[in-house]
Amino acid sequence: MPAKQQRFQEPEVGCCGKYFLFGFNIVFWLLGAVLLIIGLWAWGEKGVLSNISSLTHLSGLDPVWFFVVIGGIMSVLGFAGCIGALRENTFLLKFFSVFLGLIFFLELATGILAFVFKDWIRDQLNIFINNNVKAYRDDIDLQNLIDFAQEYWSCCGARGPSDWNLNIYFNCTDWNPSRERCGVPFSCCVKDPAEDVLNTQCGYDVRLKLIFGICLAQNLVSDINAVKANW
Repeated sequence: MPAKQQRFQEPEVGCCGKYFLFGFNIVFWLLGAVLLIIGLWAWGEKGVLSNISSLTHLSGLDPVWFFVVIGGIMSVLGFAGCIGALRENTFLLKFFSVFLGLIFFLELATGILAFVFKDWIRDQLNIFINNNVKAYRDDIDLQNLIDFAQEYWSCCGARGPSDWNLNIYFNCTDWNPSRERCGVPFSCCVKDPAEDVLNTQCGYDVRLKLIFGICLAQNLVSDINAVKANW
């Protein structure tokens, strides 16, 4: 009597995880490209692209940097995850997961350092904010960023409204001819205290997404390697 033959199921790459990772990174990639294009367009409108040295002459922070840097990182990361998942390229998938892991540990290290050196960071942050308060009217993007920050965090300057004396337009000295003398920007106005309390754990959800992305990419790499082992 012939022996009973058994069929062993060959390992397969999980389509669900593969196309979920692909779809997520398509959106991530396109969003990064949009941010990068907006940043470059804003610099073009300011004439920065035709005169790169003008970046070093700014007296305050240029918010366009956020669009260019974050958009560039998102584009590279989204490209690696998207093409890596679609083409089952283990190198790009490993690059994607390592990059996410690096971002995760940088966030963790930043949180620890911020706690350990909180006094020094507070002093440096006050200096940074005051430098940008001085340059409030110099750049419309910086002005919008400061207004957004003051409204969002319900603050006025670094330590209080008196910080706006550093700005030549709001300075409260007698020789200041500005109509805004002794005033503060509209964004310093106090909001209704009955509004919802800001969520201090806003970074928690970001960490979960990073860990989920790392696990998904590593799972896909394992599936691909298992399939290649049977070739």
